[in-house]
Amino acid sequence: MKDTWIWLPKEKYPKNQTTRYNTLNGMPAENYTVAEFKREYLFRKTIKSVQLRVSGDTSFQLFCNEEIIATGPASVGGDFLNNDQAREWFYATEFDITPNGNTLSFFARVQMMPVQMCEFSKGHGGFMLSAKVIFRDDSCEYITTDKEWLVRYNRSYLEPCCYDETFVPDPFVSAEEIEDVWNAEKAWIPPRSERPIIFNEITLAAHEELTVDFPLDMIYAGFAYLKVDTQGHLHAELAFRELDIERKRFQERAMFTSAGEYRGFYLHSAGLITVHLKNDSDSEARVTVGLITTYYPIGINATTVTNDEGLNQILDVCKHTLKYCRQTHHLDSPRHCEPLACTGDYYIESLMTAFSFGDMRLAEFDVLRTAELLRHHDGIMFHTTYSLIWVRMLYDVYMMGGNYNMLLQCRDALNLLLNRFNGYIGNNDLIEYAPDYMFVDWIYIDGISMHHPPKALGQTVLNMFYFMALTYAERIYAVIGDKSSSLQCQDRVGRLKAAINEHLYDAEKKMYFEGLNTPVDESLIKSMHPQNTMKRYYLKHSNIMAAYTSVCDHETAKMLIDKIISDEIEGDVQPYFLHYLFEAIYTHGLREQYTLKLLDRWKPSIKECSKGLAEGFVAPEPTYHFDHSHAWGGTPLYSLPKALIGLSIDEPSYKKITLNPSLLGLENARIELPTPYGMVVCEMKKNSLPVITAPKEVDVKIIE
Repeated sequence: MKDTWIWLPKEKYPKNQTTRYNTLNGMPAENYTVAEFKREYLFRKTIKSVQLRVSGDTSFQLFCNEEIIATGPASVGGDFLNNDQAREWFYATEFDITPNGNTLSFFARVQMMPVQMCEFSKGHGGFMLSAKVIFRDDSCEYITTDKEWLVRYNRSYLEPCCYDETFVPDPFVSAEEIEDVWNAEKAWIPPRSERPIIFNEITLAAHEELTVDFPLDMIYAGFAYLKVDTQGHLHAELAFRELDIERKRFQERAMFTSAGEYRGFYLHSAGLITVHLKNDSDSEARVTVGLITTYYPIGINATTVTNDEGLNQILDVCKHTLKYCRQTHHLDSPRHCEPLACTGDYYIESLMTAFSFGDMRLAEFDVLRTAELLRHHDGIMFHTTYSLIWVRMLYDVYMMGGNYNMLLQCRDALNLLLNRFNGYIGNNDLIEYAPDYMFVDWIYIDGISMHHPPKALGQTVLNMFYFMALTYAERIYAVIGDKSSSLQCQDRVGRLKAAINEHLYDAEKKMYFEGLNTPVDESLIKSMHPQNTMKRYYLKHSNIMAAYTSVCDHETAKMLIDKIISDEIEGDVQPYFLHYLFEAIYTHGLREQYTLKLLDRWKPSIKECSKGLAEGFVAPEPTYHFDHSHAWGGTPLYSLPKALIGLSIDEPSYKKITLNPSLLGLENARIELPTPYGMVVCEMKKNSLPVITAPKEVDVKIIE
């Protein structure tokens, strides 16, 4: 069935039709509009199930028979680059419901205008719903949005996060069918789940004013909720903080003149909600405050438990934060809500999923949407290193989920990316003409940001990520049967490895340095690509990457890891970059020596805040305040259980795995690994042999 999109009639609402594409393109925030749609269907037969397809621009809340059934749409992703035009792609969510009886009563609330960084629009308001209604006798009927649906402009939604009931919604009128500029593709993911957290009702006397704090046990992502019973003016201001010591807060305002409910569109990250209420009426008023938490659906909930309660708490906080960073795409944080550009974050989150929730569809969808970005931008992404991490993410997500078609669908984007980087190579076989050297780490060196460092602080890391990308591209091409491209990557890997070790390794100091001091052509200089410095830097970052990528030999990698752990190499790293150190430790057989020691780095920040995962260990600058809902630092959720069971995935989808269990010095541990066939479980106790169970479909090789 062809999608039919509807909106407010243009003749009646000429100023409520178009909007900006996103919050990143500099267009003014005009035409904020909330439209509400409804339609009731009464059938002669009893409904067995309904197959729904729904989308909306920019965001929607969909109710059926007075119950919320979906929010959306699935984000198109987006980058920090090239936001002056609409994306060519858009998504519709498809899912089934099983209502009782023979009635379908739909109500949809649609917000037109991107408000958060992860929201993208086609530039026009719109709503679409289609459904296949299947009856008990297995007959079916098709329904869709059309001009028979009713729509109204709800003027109570004055602006983002501001609701005022004194502005009465317009009467319902017939919706207008509009041009389908969305051509929405099916989203790979189901609609998000919700769990409301509702606090005790507050009673206000006539003309009473009060402020109440509602602390949450953890930091959650969710939408504001208010239920009010009043006979006059009731003002409510909600402030959302992650921690009670935070000065910065995100606010929503609402005013009621009668009984009603308010549900916000803005995704908050909250560990504390402060509500200020003012009852301007002559009668008593009652108010209920809540947070409607939202997250990607969870079917499996795997856990790793050890005898070390400090480690268990780290894992619990990492897992909780991951849960609420998984929305319609992986988020860096529900506080920031950044677009899909942050591949480094989402790659680590996809690995964390492997030992927690197991469902790789969201990661696969992120991979595919990133491929769209690469096509859209001719192989360029804002974060240059992150575009290379996408190649590794593509391969690893394939190995965990087994989705071969995903590799085929991303082949052209992979070609674009590698051809783009091939043009950055200089006569020395290194990347010399990169558009920038970001992102390395969220830290400052000599007052210089490693977010967008000069060549002398970023070239080596970028070249090593390129080495990694070529290595995994070679494997991807081999899997899909492209022998020619695989051999080309193999040749590039050899030349790049030789160049890195010739030009970026100091044989006297026996370590790598961060980049060459050669000047950068003025044509390449821009805000995110500063002119080079004349100082040579020897830091942990390039040496971690050398061991992680194995661009050096095994013995050199072990030597570098020893120096890094003992602080013989200068500099500090944030939790994000420690992921690569964990992987290097594992690859080079040092997990029993260093895994637990490295995990100690998380204990102070978890002790300081156990409600959510801090963005970093050390503030990159004095004025910067970390959020505490940032999953990019959650690698312990993946790195510890992997080190405990000694996992190697030998065939895609865990059809063949190798396990080499070790307690790493702990007394006992129980590790659960979700696979598409069921749970692999490893139980270990000191002085006892490991007990391993696995589904019959998983071929397990155990190394003792």
